[in-house]
Amino acid sequence: MPKVAAPTVSHLPAGPRPSAWLARWMASIGPQARVLDFACGGGRNMTDVLARGASVLGIDRDLAALAALPAGAQGLQADLEGQPWPDALAPRGQFDVILVANYLYRPRLDLLPGCLAPGGLFLYETFGAGNARYGRPSNPAFLLQPGELHAWALRHGLAVLAGEHGFVRRGGGAIVQRLAAVRPPVDFERFPLDADGERD
Repeated sequence: MPKVAAPTVSHLPAGPRPSAWLARWMASIGPQARVLDFACGGGRNMTDVLARGASVLGIDRDLAALAALPAGAQGLQADLEGQPWPDALAPRGQFDVILVANYLYRPRLDLLPGCLAPGGLFLYETFGAGNARYGRPSNPAFLLQPGELHAWALRHGLAVLAGEHGFVRRGGGAIVQRLAAVRPPVDFERFPLDADGERD
């Protein structure tokens, strides 16, 4: 039986900053949004949406990491690879946003779109093919091939807003792949590509 951690009362300790890619797209998330942070770790990517009043469920197998989630988040301990799909994720279409960062387990990836509500935003950022040159992960099982997320999104009927695969300078360098996609219907004005507010 998965363990549910009560919403925390402490704040995320000083550490890695939230992903700028995820933060850019999550700027469109309103205060009533239901957010799933899949394989959330210590919750570094959920701080901004929590501050705007979103309801966030972080799921991870590491109970110690869940105990460090930011104030207001709910944590659920579950083995995302070796056990049955958690009951808490069984209701279809319950999340307005799903985010995944620095995690890849392909056998479960196809189950996530069913958790996304119509008009919901799916955000993914993890390591890509070529990362072995810069360190871990280097196992191909944990590295996305160029275009893999884009093809996956189209296969599941998601509308791709943006995606990229390439080099980032963080740390000693890494190859990453990123995706922002929406389950139709899509309100494109809600997700402007000129996120800084500038007009052409």
